[in-house]
Amino acid sequence: MTRGRERILPGVSRVTIGDVARAAEVSTATVSNVRGGTGRVSEATRARVRAVAGALGYGPVGSGGRTLALAVTTHGDSAWDFASVPYFAQAIGAATVAAHRRGYALMAMDSGPAEHMWRTLPAAGVVVLDSPPGDPVVRVLRARGLPLVFDGRPDDLRARETWVDNDHEAMTRRVLEHLAGQGAERIALIAGPTREYYSRASATAYRRWCARTGVRPCVVPFDEEDATGRGLDALLTGEGGPDAVFALYDPCGRQILAAAARCGLSVPEDLMVVCGSEDPAYGRTVPPVSTVSLAPEQAGTAAVDALVSLVEDPPRTPPPVVIGTRLVVRSSSLRRSRRQAS
Repeated sequence: MTRGRERILPGVSRVTIGDVARAAEVSTATVSNVRGGTGRVSEATRARVRAVAGALGYGPVGSGGRTLALAVTTHGDSAWDFASVPYFAQAIGAATVAAHRRGYALMAMDSGPAEHMWRTLPAAGVVVLDSPPGDPVVRVLRARGLPLVFDGRPDDLRARETWVDNDHEAMTRRVLEHLAGQGAERIALIAGPTREYYSRASATAYRRWCARTGVRPCVVPFDEEDATGRGLDALLTGEGGPDAVFALYDPCGRQILAAAARCGLSVPEDLMVVCGSEDPAYGRTVPPVSTVSLAPEQAGTAAVDALVSLVEDPPRTPPPVVIGTRLVVRSSSLRRSRRQAS
């Protein structure tokens, strides 16, 4: 038995849920149910699966061998409630389902500067969301030799690392062309001040589009503390202020609507609005706000699948995955269509 195992599975880290299922003559779903204590499985089957898993070295979750971790490190200098942001909430949910389907547990770690916790965290690999350049958490994880999958392109990749991301340049151009097609002539972008690839790539694409079309660029930093968007009042009422705004972050749509109302501007007649968000509540604002979806569920699933491949097949590094985006057009950016309809 030992020889056969060594011939098929040279090392304990190579044992997969499929190996256990085949050896125990059950489905991978049954193995997952036994490990999670869920599902309708007879005691005899549970005992057989546990015995086979132990013999093959398919270790308990607590050992870290079947545990993955998920980190959000964009705001690595401070703790913040990232799980309340629709993008992260949906990505975490999809990643958890994908991990369980592959026979792994998934830990969603707190954000914040406590990089020391990553030095001893029992995990087989880590999904890192929105990692900025010089990320101290990534530095610790690399020193441990853990496989990493980045949701958001990092500045550099090492061995046993890959990424999952959107084509932010194409997404930005699509939004700008949509707004220009509705008659916008002065489009502002709300981006940063964080340094993740999403913000940098979108701002670069915006400036290139402005240079090509002759639009004067106006990049405004996002202020997450300014819930009612008072910092935007001067921009919207100033000479040559924008007639459209594309904002990259979830709270921005509400900030712009509040600022426009204070400044006596009508949306979309005076000011058109598009923001990046997964929040369905934007379909119920007055007016409903056009949004860009970055497909977080696809991203979370693809990131976990790539990480499991890195964990279970170390010599092979899966290629990066580019995920499509979706522009959901609502009343806030349909100025020309409204005029034509009237």
